[in-house]
Amino acid sequence: MEDSNKLSFFFLGLGLGVAIGILFAPKSGQETRHLIKDKAGEGQDYLKRRAEELRESASEVIDRGRSVIERQKDRWTSAVEAGKQAYREAVGPKPESAPEANA
Repeated sequence: MEDSNKLSFFFLGLGLGVAIGILFAPKSGQETRHLIKDKAGEGQDYLKRRAEELRESASEVIDRGRSVIERQKDRWTSAVEAGKQAYREAVGPKPESAPEANA
């Protein structure tokens, strides 16, 4: 079983345990419903904050990736240009073409 599945099952069990505990708590029905509503709201707020943190983190990773790709692209372009220049220097100037004989 993967660690993420274990963690998911842990939180599911924890949530069910809390819900059952609240339902059997020695409070009136109205107080218990209000408490459940408050806790659900807190959980929802936590998930929203966590989602926003993950979104920001993913955005930063994507930006860094784009930056790395851009630098690699520039390096490859420079290397190709340097290779072309070295080839031109090694071959020398193009010889003048000889006039073709039309017979």
